Amino acid sequence: MAVTYTWTIPTVERTLSDGGINVIHWRCTGVDGDHSASSYGTTGHTPDASDSGFIAYDSVTEANCIAWVQGSVSKEDTEAAIAAQIEADKNPTSGSGQPWAA
Repeated sequence: MAVTYTWTIPTVERTLSDGGINVIHWRCTGVDGDHSASSYGTTGHTPDASDSGFIAYDSVTEANCIAWVQGSVSKEDTEAAIAAQIEADKNPTSGSGQPWAA
């Protein structure tokens, strides 16, 4: 099966005076059948309220935030790392336990 990726934004941080989002908390989750893995991080931003492309907090969508995150974090590298985690979960090369408890 192929890995299906979902990018989400759990929360953002903003400057109250102008509504500019300055920190975005993001998560990318990959699922392949019964196997899943995820990556979580934050990106810092310096919005300029005088810029013509500025989007105030009340008008920002999750899609806007995901685009901003993917402008700062490599989407391809993040998804490749998640795929590698899933592959390792599907085909483990090491294990742990208590042999006397088996």
